[in-house]
Amino acid sequence: MKSELRFQLAVAVLAVAASMFTGYAISQTAPQSLASPESFALISDTDARSAAMFTELGKVLTHPRCTNCHPATDRPRQGDEGRLHQPPVTRGADGHGLPAMRCSSCHKHANFEPGRMPGHPEWHLAPREMAWEGKTVAEICAQLKDPARNGGRKVEELIHHIGEDTLVGWAWVPGGGRSPAPGTQKQAGALVEAWVKTGAGCPAQ
Repeated sequence: MKSELRFQLAVAVLAVAASMFTGYAISQTAPQSLASPESFALISDTDARSAAMFTELGKVLTHPRCTNCHPATDRPRQGDEGRLHQPPVTRGADGHGLPAMRCSSCHKHANFEPGRMPGHPEWHLAPREMAWEGKTVAEICAQLKDPARNGGRKVEELIHHIGEDTLVGWAWVPGGGRSPAPGTQKQAGALVEAWVKTGAGCPAQ
């Protein structure tokens, strides 16, 4: 009986190890690439070229690393499947959680890999007006151009926000077996800059 229990325990341990390895392997897979602004040069119509570049950027904006922190409700989401955050936290007045459960209570200055806990000094939810979970790329594009729904930013400010902001940059180094956003932050920033310089056109749908 004892040998049977030891065997069952060993099988369970191997199963857990296998699942952990699988998660790690997924995180090490080369992320989906992003096309460069130059690759859209053959589109002669400027508005169409601009819209095409934003559609490419949409691969990042609709990825779970972005939508989980731009939720449609006051509850953040987590994981590649976008499940509701556990424990059940909520936005709070400033996006950093309620007084009794601040984001910083768990999310520290960097990823804590033994616990698979993501981290950054400014960990928080995007403002309510910047919610885009469940929206189409065209809807997100219109939202990003609207100061009332983009945090009061001019589109030019999005170049730095997406291309250089370190909290946004976490999306490409999420750790913990999470899939990173497509491409790199530098590539995303280049697309935003090119999109802005070509008139910030939006896809039709």
